[in-house]
Amino acid sequence: MLRLMEAIPMEMVASAVSEAIRLGVIGFDAVKQIALARVERRPARLDLTAYPHLPKMDVRMTAAADYAVLVPGTTA
Repeated sequence: MLRLMEAIPMEMVASAVSEAIRLGVIGFDAVKQIALARVERRPARLDLTAYPHLPKMDVRMTAAADYAVLVPGTTA
């Protein structure tokens, strides 16, 4: 994402990342397409039906307790 911010304002990249997460299309290319669409003031084209080989993402919120397994002597 840092490379993307060389050409696009940070606020727009951050907004594109949030939109990509909401849509479940996590990845640099998705964020780039969303950000470029906003710069060009057009809707993003994220139709993945032509790419059935790409895996679907299931991104869940991380709970602080999930990190307990990293601390020796504690259990989740």
